[in-house]
Amino acid sequence: MAKKADPTRSSNNRVIATNRRARHNYSILETFEAGIALVGTEVKSLREGQASLTDAFATVDDGEVWLRNLHIPEYHHGTWTNHAPRRNRKLLLHRKQIDMLTGKIRDGNLTLVPLSLYFTDGKVKVELALARGKQAHDKRQDIARRDAQREVARELGRRAKGMT
Repeated sequence: MAKKADPTRSSNNRVIATNRRARHNYSILETFEAGIALVGTEVKSLREGQASLTDAFATVDDGEVWLRNLHIPEYHHGTWTNHAPRRNRKLLLHRKQIDMLTGKIRDGNLTLVPLSLYFTDGKVKVELALARGKQAHDKRQDIARRDAQREVARELGRRAKGMT
């Protein structure tokens, strides 16, 4: 039921923004691809590659999923029709997906975090993750594991080149 989000599916897809801190602060359990309800000046600003997912999160209110704190700066050629940079934006998901997300968020200690914002065939999509917050010791373990893997790869590279 959950569609695996893959922003690199075709050649005309382009990543606008990524949330690199999300993978550090959260354990990603499941990912979804959702559309976003935007106004015209927001899309024009996104086509210029301007957006920030820092501090962005999603909530489920009254059976609808909302993306909050996504910063899309005002379109510099816009007039009085420009949008508010940090307004709440509705995410477009199927009813079954919304119901499933609502149940999982209510049952477990989970949250919805946007991982990336990208274009797919001319439409703006967001990769949304069902995630659990990490404790400080979990973050340290991940960093230590990553360092160990990097050291093993470095040593294998040296041996392949005959340096040791």
